[in-house]
Amino acid sequence: LPLATATSVLAVGVTIFLLVRRHRRYAELREDWEVEFGPHRFPYKDLYYATQGFRNKNLLGVGGFGRVYKGVLPKSKLEIAVKRVSHDSKQGMKEFIAEVVSIGRLQHRNLVHLLGYCRRKGQLFLVYDYVPNGSLDKYLYHHRQRDNKLQPTTLYWAQRFKIIRGVASGLLYLHEEWEQVVIHRDVKASNVLLDAEMNARLGDFGLARLYDHGIDPQSTHVVGTIGYLAPELACTGKVTPLTDVFAFGIFILEVVCGQRPIKQDAREKHPMLVDRVLEHWHNGSLLDMVDIELHGGYDVNEACLALKLGLLCSHPFVDTRPTMRQVVQYLDGDRITPELSSPVDTNFEMLAAMQNEGFDPYVMSYPSSTNCGHAFR
Repeated sequence: LPLATATSVLAVGVTIFLLVRRHRRYAELREDWEVEFGPHRFPYKDLYYATQGFRNKNLLGVGGFGRVYKGVLPKSKLEIAVKRVSHDSKQGMKEFIAEVVSIGRLQHRNLVHLLGYCRRKGQLFLVYDYVPNGSLDKYLYHHRQRDNKLQPTTLYWAQRFKIIRGVASGLLYLHEEWEQVVIHRDVKASNVLLDAEMNARLGDFGLARLYDHGIDPQSTHVVGTIGYLAPELACTGKVTPLTDVFAFGIFILEVVCGQRPIKQDAREKHPMLVDRVLEHWHNGSLLDMVDIELHGGYDVNEACLALKLGLLCSHPFVDTRPTMRQVVQYLDGDRITPELSSPVDTNFEMLAAMQNEGFDPYVMSYPSSTNCGHAFR
């Protein structure tokens, strides 16, 4: 009997130990202020099981702000993408979560839907809809292994133009059509995902900032991706819809030309894509910049429109850039695109010299998002 009792006590002890260890494994910190965000908070256990323990085989990608994993929620069987975020400790967690939940209310066909969040032991997870065809950059730059040969995953012109229009529509919604102004701050090909019908969905709102309509935005720490940063950020630090417009202009050129914003080649006269496009515009050979992978299979009028619009949106002088509403009207043919004028002669290198800000930050490594505020002299 004593032996049986001891065995029973041991079994109970082991069971309690396992339950405690299991509880600690999935333990989450919950504070009183999170009550209002309850419906938007995912249990860590669900995300752990959904991603099979965040296994590498479920890894979709790695960016400047964390890793993204594919998952399937155990109960609903909904496919999701889970991003482990490197949270900026300078911003309070409460304020950050409040913005996450606000962004989760955004509803537009050209935006990736943010479903909610989870936090555990200092880790923050953002949960998005899963978009099956991945990011746009792999179609522009990467190659797929097929039959032991590298095959380009080239997008047709019609697909590219539809992607440009889709992202423009999404940005218009963010800037003017939602209850607050939303500045994305990281518009680029790797943050544009393609759904099953190859429709563009702008995602990764990890850097987004919100403010009320009619309010003058405050200065903030300069963050974003080298090559897409509007030059006025070096002086003002203020993010506005027109800083997104600048990045969108670079994005247009990226999609049309099939080239990265910065060419890492010391022999290149103009390392920046926008300056190369500008040079061809001056020389009357603008269409020579269209991606050679298209082999001439593109609409000449649409290509000219897109390239000119890319230059106009990425104009170094902020007041010359169009709003996203105007951009959408240009793309839809509802407004005549203005002719480029002589102020475009001022390229980025000249602008940097004029402002005495230096140009080093624009030649840093591409393409990861980075906090580059320290780089501006």
